[in-house]
Amino acid sequence: MTDGLPSQGSAGAAAGTAGPPRSPNVSLYGPIDDAAVKETLKQIEAVRNGDQPLVFELTTEGGDAEGGRRIALEIRLLRTLAKREVFFLGKTVVMSAGATIMGAVPNTHRYLTADTVLLIHERRLQKTLDLNGPIKANLQIVREMLAQLETAEQIERQGFEEIAAGSKLSADDLYRRATENCYLTAREALDLGLVAGVI
Repeated sequence: MTDGLPSQGSAGAAAGTAGPPRSPNVSLYGPIDDAAVKETLKQIEAVRNGDQPLVFELTTEGGDAEGGRRIALEIRLLRTLAKREVFFLGKTVVMSAGATIMGAVPNTHRYLTADTVLLIHERRLQKTLDLNGPIKANLQIVREMLAQLETAEQIERQGFEEIAAGSKLSADDLYRRATENCYLTAREALDLGLVAGVI
């Protein structure tokens, strides 16, 4: 037992009966934009400078995908380098880039409030290619765009693997669901093993 939370693989976690050990010490409410990322990183740094586990509370309909990845990276570094225990508490809505943040926390340490809805989907891209000029130059533009898309797909795949790790879903299963916009209630997420409990 750690701070009132069942350890990995404990019966309490499997049954979804436990909750985070204390009040959150990092909270993000609203869209994930530059300001939200800066404020969240500041809160994580304060936790890093102390000796308590990270308890990350999140309510978001999404936002900037790279901003979500940046926050997820800091959580991951806190776990792997600082060897700090981390917990995730999603409230009401955890969508899009918010799911990326959730993925940085092991599924055994993820919790949702009963009213929470998850949305996991493919990364979105809106871009217009302006092909005007020599064929060779246009081919280079297309190649660069293709490389950007392939890199984005690899990043997306890594994110699905992280979210699905330890659950009843494989990364492929999650990807197939995400292509059609995967909405999950808290109870459905628990039944799939994506989270440890619903509170």
